[in-house]
Amino acid sequence: MSDAPRPHGGLWFEELTPGLVIHHRLRRTITEADNVMFTTMTMNPAALHLDFEYARTETQFGKPLVNSMFTAAVVVGISVHETTHGTTVANLGFERMDFPAPVFHGDTLRVESEVVSARASKSKPDQGIVLFEHRAYNQDDTLVAIMRRNALMWCQPAESVPAVDG
Repeated sequence: MSDAPRPHGGLWFEELTPGLVIHHRLRRTITEADNVMFTTMTMNPAALHLDFEYARTETQFGKPLVNSMFTAAVVVGISVHETTHGTTVANLGFERMDFPAPVFHGDTLRVESEVVSARASKSKPDQGIVLFEHRAYNQDDTLVAIMRRNALMWCQPAESVPAVDG
């Protein structure tokens, strides 16, 4: 790895303390094009996402649902800028991914992330593992997604730690 300072917008492991809640500044309105493109690109033929007539006549929703995997990707994507951008080693996986309410075309999502736990890596002294809980709400403040995600995070490099006058 290079000795050059790592460009980042995210937080270092030491800054991600349990209980920290980040209300992300970015929001995203989900469009029909987003849903159709993601759904077809990922080879999902579900009429629930693509067929307006089917959704209108055969579902309790009356209109197509946004693909939940797209919703998950947007939620995590919104969180990256203020949590893990340039400070993560790897996404380790999800412990939970729930969608308590549907997302529809035209819904605007806002996201908050909470640090649930953080621990130093046992095998890598310059890294730690953080459990994030990402919560997404639509424009009516309805909870539409909740995910728990483990990320392997870099510790703050020594050269970026501010000097203390003594």
